[in-house]
Amino acid sequence: MDLLLPRVKRAGGPAERWARSAVRWHLTSRYDTSELRLVPGLHGPVLARPLAEATPLEARRLNLETVLTVLRDAGVDHFCVRGYDDKASAVAIGSGGRKQAWAALRREALRRPLFVAAVTEQGVQKPMPATSHHAWRTLHGQRVIRLIQYVCDPSGNLLLGEAHGCDLEVWSRTPQGPLHAPRPNRVADRVAATGPARTLDESAFTRMTSAYVPGQPQRPTRAEFAGTLLDDITFPVDVVYTWVDDSDPAWQARRDAALASADRPMTAQAAGVSRFANHDELRYSMRSLHLYAPWVRRIWLVTDDQVPSWLDVSHDRVRLVSHKELFGDHGRLPTFNSHAIESRLHHLDGLSEQFVYFNDDVFVGRPVNTLKFFQPNGLSKLFPSRGKVDPGPADAADLAPTVAGKNNRALIARDFGRHLTYKMKHVPHALRRDVLAEMSDRYAEELERTAGNRFRDPTDVSLVSSAYHYYALATGRAAIDRITSTYVSLAAPDTKRQLARLLAARSHDVFCVNDEDGTPGQRQSRHELLRDFLTAYYPVAAPWELTAPNGARQDG
Repeated sequence: MDLLLPRVKRAGGPAERWARSAVRWHLTSRYDTSELRLVPGLHGPVLARPLAEATPLEARRLNLETVLTVLRDAGVDHFCVRGYDDKASAVAIGSGGRKQAWAALRREALRRPLFVAAVTEQGVQKPMPATSHHAWRTLHGQRVIRLIQYVCDPSGNLLLGEAHGCDLEVWSRTPQGPLHAPRPNRVADRVAATGPARTLDESAFTRMTSAYVPGQPQRPTRAEFAGTLLDDITFPVDVVYTWVDDSDPAWQARRDAALASADRPMTAQAAGVSRFANHDELRYSMRSLHLYAPWVRRIWLVTDDQVPSWLDVSHDRVRLVSHKELFGDHGRLPTFNSHAIESRLHHLDGLSEQFVYFNDDVFVGRPVNTLKFFQPNGLSKLFPSRGKVDPGPADAADLAPTVAGKNNRALIARDFGRHLTYKMKHVPHALRRDVLAEMSDRYAEELERTAGNRFRDPTDVSLVSSAYHYYALATGRAAIDRITSTYVSLAAPDTKRQLARLLAARSHDVFCVNDEDGTPGQRQSRHELLRDFLTAYYPVAAPWELTAPNGARQDG
């Protein structure tokens, strides 16, 4: 199955084909291409540098640091700007330094493949090779241009370019007057022509990272851009996963013993194979955080004393937690009930006050920042779906999630007189520990009963994936928002087409790929389909993955 980066169509007449050939020749004849790759970009062929750490944040850093170095070496005064775009960076220069800066960038383009593009109110225009006379004639009067270096991962599946470039802003100045910005930013549209310099952490300039993530580079700026803003995120955010390896014989023995001792037969919803199936999704879901949500402070993995073979548990951004530690004197272990496990997550010692809960079959699909899940004042966000919690009381025909949803509805109606109807999307769940702790006190009987159910039970409350959101909304500590998401069932007849479309577009904030029961042959086919998709979508290994003696990342 071909799930590589979609190739640019070669449609068009002879003039267009000649133009593409001319660009290709221009690029390959000018540079040593032994360490570069000619790959199709959105507007035609580009030379990209393969990087093992080809992430949007690293692409942003590469472009910004190139601009800062060029301007410093050319003696052009400059400072970083706190702009609205978290993916791209911005550097300001005075209008008197434009000619010198443009010339320095053009000289730098003789050493490495750089592209430049005008940035207008309509967005980033078509990039042009920075060695081109035509490019600089076109950009002569522009007050904002974007410098772009393309990078890709070694497999060629992931190309990073225009979105992560560095904008050079030409700030105008009247005699003896302040500098005026060519476009709005988050702090100041005018600053004094001269003033004290400052350095700030990278997190001040992009919410794609966080002050709570170690290794923050320092960026030069002006004193006017210092200080904490009202829309800054000032708190750490962790991610929590629950995970099981269904191929583990010891775990299978515990499950089978629990099933044998159960006082009633278990439904497929409670104990079906697909409920515990492991397709190595966790590795790639965690990679999706590294690639597209590097602001996460720490990742907590809750397991039944199981450890993924590829995970470096000593990594400082990973915490492995046993069910025994999580439950303490509560519940009934071993447990195979996700509702029970989820009812205890807020008891993790050291977990951030605001955190996001991920199932291992949920993935971040493109760059997102913390504001996707939390307001700057700490309110969590919820994402209702159009699916409904069926009206009426629970009955024997209801699926386990439906029963739990009805139990949640009864609690909210009893205490707040509000009637919930919507289910939640299959997306990450933004949560607050203080709200969960309050709910644990208020609904102690219901949650203790849930924690004691070894398998999904008609008395369960689904705390973190449903009940929390309604409760937090009713008490003024959450807000309804939107998230671009999709859900793919591996059992659907058009799964292959859906996955190919997901990979080609990369246009969803998050997505879920879920499994269902099937024959051994069907399950193997789905496993291979999902593996090919995930390795193409997330080719960049995360730093918490173990390496084999030969330096390669270990397989799961």
